[in-house]
Amino acid sequence: MPAQARKVKKSFSISLESEAFLKRVRRERKVASESETLDVLLRELMASQKQRAIESAYVDYYDSLSDEEVAEQRALGAFAEIQLSSGVR
Repeated sequence: MPAQARKVKKSFSISLESEAFLKRVRRERKVASESETLDVLLRELMASQKQRAIESAYVDYYDSLSDEEVAEQRALGAFAEIQLSSGVR
């Protein structure tokens, strides 16, 4: 599907500081328009939030492990390191 077909026209009021920021980022990145610049910045923000959610899920998972499970994970990690460093597949 063409990019045009996936876009929605919106009208926003933003602060003068935000407008100056958009213009500066547009020039720095050589983006075609302020609208495209805003879209790029929003995609970056969404990717950043997704990355934080993934990291949080890892933290939650490892925080939920018992001491025995942590020891088992460490042993498996050590075994994998040995296998990888010796070239065994």
